[in-house]
Amino acid sequence: MEIRSENNNVQVRCDKIPSQLIPRTRLQVWFFRVCSTIFVWTCLVQLVAVGQLWHPRLLTGLTNRISRITRPPLRLQHALHSPPPLVPPRNYKSNGFLKVSCNGGLNQMRAAICDMVAVARLLNLTLVVPELDKTSFWADPSDFEDIFDVRHFIDSLRDEVRIVKRLPKRFSRKHGFEAFRMPPVSWSNEKYYLEQILPLFGKYKVVYFNRTDARLANNGIPLYLQKLRCRVNFQGLKFTPEIETLGYKLVRILQEKGPFLALHLRYEMDMLAFSGCTRGCTVEEAEELKRLRYAYPWWREKEIVSEEKRQQGLCPLTPEEAALILQALGFDKETQIYIASGEIYGSERRLAPLRAAFPQIVKKETLLDPVELQQFQNHSSQMAALDFMVSIASNTFIPTYDGNMAKVVEGHRRYLGFKKSILPDRKKLVELLDLHQNGTLPWNDFALAVRQAHKNRMGQPFHRRIIPDKPKEEDYFYANPQECLCEGTNCEDLLGLGNSNTLQ
Repeated sequence: MEIRSENNNVQVRCDKIPSQLIPRTRLQVWFFRVCSTIFVWTCLVQLVAVGQLWHPRLLTGLTNRISRITRPPLRLQHALHSPPPLVPPRNYKSNGFLKVSCNGGLNQMRAAICDMVAVARLLNLTLVVPELDKTSFWADPSDFEDIFDVRHFIDSLRDEVRIVKRLPKRFSRKHGFEAFRMPPVSWSNEKYYLEQILPLFGKYKVVYFNRTDARLANNGIPLYLQKLRCRVNFQGLKFTPEIETLGYKLVRILQEKGPFLALHLRYEMDMLAFSGCTRGCTVEEAEELKRLRYAYPWWREKEIVSEEKRQQGLCPLTPEEAALILQALGFDKETQIYIASGEIYGSERRLAPLRAAFPQIVKKETLLDPVELQQFQNHSSQMAALDFMVSIASNTFIPTYDGNMAKVVEGHRRYLGFKKSILPDRKKLVELLDLHQNGTLPWNDFALAVRQAHKNRMGQPFHRRIIPDKPKEEDYFYANPQECLCEGTNCEDLLGLGNSNTLQ
């Protein structure tokens, strides 16, 4: 059978298929469908071609519709695109295997992972995918691959460090092997790792760091290692598709309603127990927090005078204090506020004053269906990852305590173009709050003083503060990774004085 178009430009010939190979009825149906399809598409192509010659705009809408119909779905398009080519691996002789166990919450572990990649690069080691903390207050059973895209982590850094999912079998306990375990010295520089740690790999082949928080100095580190820490943090550590999908959904829901503020309200049981801050708590709650503090041996400071710590600016702001500060900063009742935190201690009773001042308070639990969050329940680090994504995307970010999440989010927002992050001066705020609440400081004067105190604490560019021999008191690398925020001669202009990000 031969089909010929009207202008004889296209010919299609369908040869007969032996009937003994295919049943006759099936052969006829198949033959008819194929030839009909070819005929219809041939005519359509010719029609479009003729239409374009006579009236170029006539069939534009039709061809666009055809294109949309025949284009594969977005998900299929992504699948059809070949993945980006892998960067060539760095060729080096490995001096041994570095195994690490990260301790703390999500962002403490995140910073530690970045540090350990830098250490592995410095010492030419093979890094085993890090283990995550399962024994702390949160008791989160999540493994690395439950939170981060492990394949992306390995592939995206292969031109710097060799990373493997597990040790070779010859280094397993079944073969009687025991890795050398130790915690590195905190805030250590390049010299410490080269002179004291590297020789251990020559002797043991595998070294297991059983604590990794703050084990690399903020300053005095070679530039290529500082930039690698940033690369791991901003590019190598990618959340799993499940976390990213839900995180982006949260951001989309919030953005559809307009600008929003992410308030990291660190008024949670673990923080209050650890800090010993009990302002606004009942006697029974204060005793409960004290018992919890004594139950964990690594919370070394036991006897704490809450009010003394508060006056020193070492306590997280309470929900009541946060409400006053937000109002003083100029946020009104229409402000959409996302609470980025776990369960607030005292629950809705303590949130009531904040909610009264800002009715548009939302949390992930109120924005999402419980079924959507079910997979993340009892996995505090995965829940924190959702809050992290929303905090990064928010129009304004305000933490009530300068913990690890506040610092890492602050640094990430700097990296994304110095997005507004209002960083409360808690010591100054406590002084102003007390003066206002005892009637000494009128509201207008209080609000003006709060705004003046924070005009230069909004995430704008500045040099990281260095305090020799006091690394805990100097500015944290991940809060202000200045080496990664600019290039060339413009760095001094960018980080110089006089830059400001004023309140809107």
